[in-house]
Amino acid sequence: MSVVNYTPTDVVVERVTFPSKGITVVGNLFIPHRIDRSRKHAAIVTVHPFGGVKEQTSGLYAAKLAEQGFITLAFDASYQGESGGEPRLMEVPAARVEDIRAAVDYLSNHPLVDENHIGALGICAGGGYALNATQTEMRIKAVAAVSTFNLGAARREGVGGTISYEERMRRLQEVGRQRAREARGEPLKLVPVVPDTAAEITETTPTLYREGYEYYRTSRAQHPNSPNRYVFTTLGLQMAFFPFEQIETISPRPILLIGGSKADTLYWSQEAYAKAREPKELFVIEGATHIDMYDKEQFVTPAVTKLTDFFMRTLRG
Repeated sequence: MSVVNYTPTDVVVERVTFPSKGITVVGNLFIPHRIDRSRKHAAIVTVHPFGGVKEQTSGLYAAKLAEQGFITLAFDASYQGESGGEPRLMEVPAARVEDIRAAVDYLSNHPLVDENHIGALGICAGGGYALNATQTEMRIKAVAAVSTFNLGAARREGVGGTISYEERMRRLQEVGRQRAREARGEPLKLVPVVPDTAAEITETTPTLYREGYEYYRTSRAQHPNSPNRYVFTTLGLQMAFFPFEQIETISPRPILLIGGSKADTLYWSQEAYAKAREPKELFVIEGATHIDMYDKEQFVTPAVTKLTDFFMRTLRG
């Protein structure tokens, strides 16, 4: 399937905006064409990965779920994509979580949405953000995450524990020095999310980042609003993020975690599942890697089937 600007069947797509702490957030609202406009319906917020935009995997899942009858909203995070906010390309966990709340604000006031039947779905880091937001955002009645990525742990320890404590401290020291430079008026430092070129990939590059290059930096899903950069000094804010810290408080609202059996990040879905309370489910799709779950039809299709059943039961039941 073509992930960028995927055109869903029998779905109307509307460009919408809403405020998030003074920043204008831009989203795509997906409304099933044959929806009964005389009543209110369940809706789902979809949250994109670190480095992503709404035209990529979060928009694909939003479109696919809209084809199943849900109103869905995919949006660009503050400081990213079409959304406002300066400096550009900030990746601030608190802002990302606030964006989800703001998206729920928007849906809660939409004439076609039942404010008591709103769910959230996040992909990759968006999964961590969705799980974190749901802990204290009681208007989210059910939450799902695909290829969950614990951004805080990834920045502190690396994928699979590849960053030492000493290296973490060195990085934080450099963040401090860079903040001082920028306070003196020097330019922002931007760093890549995944390798820019195939030549940068080595034997030690985790599968996540190797396949991330294939997804974000080739015609597979490359998008001009997803430039593969983030503001370096936000690294400290990311290290301070613990998305699963109070995950047990989501109960009795249901959680669905979906991961690929070959994903080098599957252990984060397993960790979230272990910490969560019932009702909860971990659904593993055989043969899929972390990035496979973004757009490959043989893996997205069973994920969407599972998500449809989950949200049908939890938002419409």
